[in-house]
Amino acid sequence: MTLSARIAARLASSVMIALLAPAAKAEGPGPLRQAALSAELYARGVAEQDPLLILAAAQLRKSVDMQPLEPDPQGAAPAFAPLGWEAMIASAVALTSAGDPLRELAEDIAAQSWKGVIHGPVYRIGALEGGAETRLPDLSFRGGEYAEVYAEAEPGFDLNITILDSEGREVCSDSDPTHVAYCGWTPAADGSFTLVIVNSGTRDAGFALMTN
Repeated sequence: MTLSARIAARLASSVMIALLAPAAKAEGPGPLRQAALSAELYARGVAEQDPLLILAAAQLRKSVDMQPLEPDPQGAAPAFAPLGWEAMIASAVALTSAGDPLRELAEDIAAQSWKGVIHGPVYRIGALEGGAETRLPDLSFRGGEYAEVYAEAEPGFDLNITILDSEGREVCSDSDPTHVAYCGWTPAADGSFTLVIVNSGTRDAGFALMTN
């Protein structure tokens, strides 16, 4: 097996590990779960200073193609946006040296034209002061269909979410001390739900929110 083939195999393995390891949190990775997985894999790659893990995160994020709900008509950058695959690739390349075959892999990922890009995940921007929470009521989901909610802040923040049903009962929560929070569940019937987003840190945080 050539070096490039070994690298590609490890990259595929990294993506599969990211997809399968947290399987208990979701019934098959939908677009929002894949967005969360890319953020989690990127954070792990940065923590371990592993450019290949970061490239796996970039490849996964590029396949999701997240877009703002209301893009600025003037093309101005939003106050906050989820980390893009381009920035992930740049972060990986910064951990390599000249002649490293991972740089060629990074170029390949950047040049890839995805036939299976997942269209649809759009995000809205929000902000929370340190220690604050916000509630978004009247989120409607259909019974028997898998529902997803995902929120992402900048790395280093602690963002948590809880889903409550119309009776105020908790149906899903993610309180892990990370900058991403994901909930996936299957409502028994059509219903209205409340999303509680909490900034558990001490600093003000901007975040992106997505629902399916």
